[in-house]
Amino acid sequence: MAVGTVRDLDAYQKDYGLLPFEATQSRYRKRKIVESLTRYHPRSILEIGCGLDPIFAHYADFAQMVVVEPGDAFARHARELARARTGISVVHGTLEDSAEALARTPYDFIILSSLLHEVANADALLRATASLCSSATVVHVNVPNALSFHRLLAREMGLIGDLKERSDVQQRMQQSRTFDLETLSELVVDNGFEVVEQGTFFIKPFTHAQMSVLQADGLLTDRMLDGLYGLSVAFPDNGSEIYMNLQRGAK
Repeated sequence: MAVGTVRDLDAYQKDYGLLPFEATQSRYRKRKIVESLTRYHPRSILEIGCGLDPIFAHYADFAQMVVVEPGDAFARHARELARARTGISVVHGTLEDSAEALARTPYDFIILSSLLHEVANADALLRATASLCSSATVVHVNVPNALSFHRLLAREMGLIGDLKERSDVQQRMQQSRTFDLETLSELVVDNGFEVVEQGTFFIKPFTHAQMSVLQADGLLTDRMLDGLYGLSVAFPDNGSEIYMNLQRGAK
């Protein structure tokens, strides 16, 4: 399988749009990415896999943005969003197939958002990403957290026996593994990166489906959601997702 692809892209693109609460989860995922972009202020950005919501829809302070997206529907949607913008190019293909063209541009910041747990070969994806990095390039990664509050609750309820056990949603979305901070750090270091910054974000008490019901009923307000995002300060290991900012190691 090519670097950067999930098993069945057609099914994945269809299921992604139907996943309950994912639009809200994605909103806070984007917030964390934008926080890092604001901190590092990169002029040239590469986003590997944009899904339905490319980062340029949330952040505009750049000179050049390249998006590489293997999903046909996702790539078409990104091109439509970028049509009236300057400095944005969308490449339909995998990182592996597009590597030669992508390497012509130096990147200050590379985004691997919600990917490493889905691709068939995370090591290959990270090595391919490293090949596009200078010593100054920052790589932002995020993945679901095995130690998320809702998984801890599920274990205490007897619904799962192992925190790293794949849920029904993870199996449906073709996700190959679940990380915690320690195992994600081991993966990126083994593939030539150093961790500059790491943490978790957005405390999610319940499953996506349960959160969606609470939101639809009006019990889960935007103010409460913002509070859950900030609550990861008090519970630094138990946010629903992990983020890391990386740089290529010396070796």
